[in-house]
Amino acid sequence: MPQISRVPTVTPDGPRRNAAITGYTLALSWSPEFCRTRKSDPAHAVQCGGGNGSFGLVVHGLWPESAKGWPQWCTARRALTPAEVRGAMCRMPSARLVARQWAKHGSCMVSRPQSYLKVIAILEGGLRLPDYDRISREEGLTAGRIRASFADANPDWPESAVAVELNPRGWLEEIRLCYSKRFRPAPCPAGRRGAQGSAPARIWRGL
Repeated sequence: MPQISRVPTVTPDGPRRNAAITGYTLALSWSPEFCRTRKSDPAHAVQCGGGNGSFGLVVHGLWPESAKGWPQWCTARRALTPAEVRGAMCRMPSARLVARQWAKHGSCMVSRPQSYLKVIAILEGGLRLPDYDRISREEGLTAGRIRASFADANPDWPESAVAVELNPRGWLEEIRLCYSKRFRPAPCPAGRRGAQGSAPARIWRGL
């Protein structure tokens, strides 16, 4: 990972919203699809430039939920440090992404960025990630198959707690895992369940 001399500046893109937290979503982005049009973009060189190898599923963020929408842009009591950004970049391979996720979502969960990033590391580290490169080669691939393969690799995860997000062209974009307030797998709320199981799907391998 590159040396980080400063934390990128992040500007809020919406209103501050404090609300009681009822659960969480861990969003895992499929990096080959994200990088498909960004390989030459200096802003995404760490993740997409190839100098650090190829990424599969990477953490987009950990988002608190509430009955009144996503809590966001809360007042941060502690500032993120360059060392904390660098330490997170194997899971979140963009300094700007780390800074934004802390400022927008983590600040509404905990008082210290170190705690937010530690929770992400624990949750992601406890997952078994399916071989989506191999699964991408299957005929008749659907969102349901992508969801089922994740549940098969992680017996504690029911398919109802796994949302598969496809982009408008039908390619895998993200897998979103729904947690209860106590960080146990929980059914995804209505409207956050992703593509229907029968939806045709494709997985870009980065070739």
